[in-house]
Amino acid sequence: MSAVGVLIFVAILGAFICAKVRAPGGAVAFSLLAMVLFIATPVGQGLPEAIGSFLTAVDNASTPALNGGGQEAGVGQ
Repeated sequence: MSAVGVLIFVAILGAFICAKVRAPGGAVAFSLLAMVLFIATPVGQGLPEAIGSFLTAVDNASTPALNGGGQEAGVGQ
């Protein structure tokens, strides 16, 4: 488990190299690999939950505006 940091660094470096040579498939693959390796570490364990709570907050904030419900800002105050 001590070599995970090196693997993450190599994956990010691979994504950068693929992006420089304009190989988008390789850059995406290396980026996904780096993200999976990061989530597998103890530091990255909370990342999926943090992203989920952020998206829930955005959804809760945008749903009334998209459905036409609620008051508009400054109206009826």
